[in-house]
Amino acid sequence: MAAVNEKLGGRLPLVDPAELTPEQQDLAASVSATQLPWYVDAGFEITSPDGRFIGPFNAFPHHPEIASRFLAFSAAESRYTTLSERIREIVILAVGGVWAAEYELYAHSVLAANAGIDRTVIQALAHGEAPTSLHGDELIAAQLAQQLSKNHRIDEALYRDAEAAFGRRGLFDIVALMGQYLTVSALLSLFEVPAPG
Repeated sequence: MAAVNEKLGGRLPLVDPAELTPEQQDLAASVSATQLPWYVDAGFEITSPDGRFIGPFNAFPHHPEIASRFLAFSAAESRYTTLSERIREIVILAVGGVWAAEYELYAHSVLAANAGIDRTVIQALAHGEAPTSLHGDELIAAQLAQQLSKNHRIDEALYRDAEAAFGRRGLFDIVALMGQYLTVSALLSLFEVPAPG
């Protein structure tokens, strides 16, 4: 079991629940209460076989004060977004694909499939490619997220298309979502966190 756990942490050992500080315990309790049931229902793993957190949740206890606020931002983004579930998953996979963040792509490939996104689209986004089978707002969202992630800018024509499709508030929502998953993808890449399995 220890060898499996070490691999799941990437460069980080999996955090031992018995060694958590009070701040880390509060964070772990919050994740267990709010995130864990949702992810289990969605069909992917956020804990190791012995119950330790994996993915970004293993990195979060290293700075619980920031992680708890990051998770609050994440909850606010999810609650108040104007974006559909499909658009959100397309944007998240586009960001994860640019970063080649294994765990992120594993988790959100499951969520994208649950949202009805075609497997070929999921695979293209996961490889950082523009999916040829997307159309309309979904294609615009994918192009925007990929271009902004790769180039740190978008061209004027794409901006106009995106503004027409999503409005300024929707563009803010896309960038807020991207910021969230740029952070997660950077953490996962820095610590070389793999997908389970």
